[in-house]
Amino acid sequence: MNRSDVTERPGANLLLSYTPKLLTVLREGYGLRAFRADVVAGMTVAIVALPLSMAIAIASGATPAQGLYTSIFGGLLVSALGGSRFQIGGPAGAFIILVAATVAQHGMDGLILATALSGLLLTLVGVLQLGSFVQFVPFPVTVGFTAGIAIIIFASQIKDLLGLSLANEPGELIGKLSALYSARGSFSPAALGLACVTIAVILILRRWRPHWPGMLIAIAVAALAAAVLNLPVATIGTRFGGIPSTLPQPALPDLSPAKILAILPAALSFTLLGAIESLLSAVVADGMTGRRHRSNCELVAQGLANVGSALFGGFCVTGTVARTATNVRAGAYGPVAGILHALFLLLFILVAAPLAAFIPLAALAGVLAVVAWNMIDRAAIRILARSGLGESIVLAATFLLTLFRDLIEAIVVGIALGGVIFIHRIVRATSVESSRASGDSVETAEGDLPPDDILIYRINGPIFFGATGSIGSALDRIHDSQSALVLDLAGVPVLDATGSNMIADLARKTGKQGVALWVAGANPAVRRSLLLHGLRAPLCRYASTVEQAIARQRDANEAASEPAHG
Repeated sequence: MNRSDVTERPGANLLLSYTPKLLTVLREGYGLRAFRADVVAGMTVAIVALPLSMAIAIASGATPAQGLYTSIFGGLLVSALGGSRFQIGGPAGAFIILVAATVAQHGMDGLILATALSGLLLTLVGVLQLGSFVQFVPFPVTVGFTAGIAIIIFASQIKDLLGLSLANEPGELIGKLSALYSARGSFSPAALGLACVTIAVILILRRWRPHWPGMLIAIAVAALAAAVLNLPVATIGTRFGGIPSTLPQPALPDLSPAKILAILPAALSFTLLGAIESLLSAVVADGMTGRRHRSNCELVAQGLANVGSALFGGFCVTGTVARTATNVRAGAYGPVAGILHALFLLLFILVAAPLAAFIPLAALAGVLAVVAWNMIDRAAIRILARSGLGESIVLAATFLLTLFRDLIEAIVVGIALGGVIFIHRIVRATSVESSRASGDSVETAEGDLPPDDILIYRINGPIFFGATGSIGSALDRIHDSQSALVLDLAGVPVLDATGSNMIADLARKTGKQGVALWVAGANPAVRRSLLLHGLRAPLCRYASTVEQAIARQRDANEAASEPAHG
């Protein structure tokens, strides 16, 4: 594996950690064979991204043209500046509910401003090297909110799947379903038929011709059927007037302080989800190729891509798992494939944009229905359900909060629940074993320890704020007739400030009782924490092993008893 493909670590070359993978690939030597591979992969991904970009944009409350602008400008910058060889950037299904809510509340100008602000925040996160913290999101949280998003995406497509006429569609799930049911009288069999044909073609081609561009072929079949049969269904042309065959001029959104303050919560939501989605996609690419992405470089690129997308009227850009995986499977050599995918989409706008007017919205809804189904990781849900009550609680809480409350609230609560459950398990894994040293031997003690000679406590596991209660109660059984207490911390990998303070309190208690306190086997980090809390001689003494502590205490006891014998 190339050194350049290793994820940055503390102490690694800082410049390398922010070097785009495009430069790395070019430095390695980029020949005609690699370019051919990237051309094929780029065209393959563009064919997949074309219908998805438009479908996601429409579902988000934007225009299909904005979806293409997002893939073109955002996707180009992600590939050119990113820290992953294979990442494909563009609009993602996971953002649909957040983008739609932002458009409903703040309008299109608010969405573009939120996208630009989130880009600046993502860039800042990458510059501050906070990319590694995204890995602390528990797996059940990721599975839960992704499944919740999938359900919401499908619910948002019911209107177009059934061809319903609904002026104002509520954003929240229960209200949406109620409004859709009220509009059942406007049901269009033609729309449902086209949606079913689209889904069937995608699934059949996936089964029998997996290398064919199933989504694009399905869209083409549906558009052809609607035109030939003159079906009464809504199309991109009837709802949006088609797609412009030229690119927009760059423009800054409204930067008034009041507008920025109003849109900041949405921008923070975009930032959190964008960081999670993009790095998750990069990790998927790593797993498929054996390469390693540069997380902070990737976040900087994602941030700049969002700013670039906003300047040209696009919206949120992130790494997309499905398109990135398609890029890898198509044989991409490096980031040039992602750049070419954006250029191929640009070529479509310049040459074939009028054809998009014939695409039925029911067909795009069918595409998103398949996307929503694929987003639900059913195998992972089954595994988590069998893994234990804790994982099931985190999964269910995240899923339900995503459906009925708010995505960011779901992620925050899921992470908090996962942390509490983890702490509970660590506390149960931390144990205290009691023994006593009598004469020249060390014996395990059962029940309450008698007041005899040297007392030994062996602690195994981390000593932190969650475990100090149970450990402290075990250490309280000290008799003042014992000559010494030895804490064997060889099995303690981590000691936090709460644990150090507990041991300091114990040292003061034993000192008042005239019992010497020894700490044996502490690693350098644990010993450093104890010293910072004032645990020094004569309050506390240190030894490398329990046996060494016992021997030194015996010598001290003998030295103290010699004057009495004399």
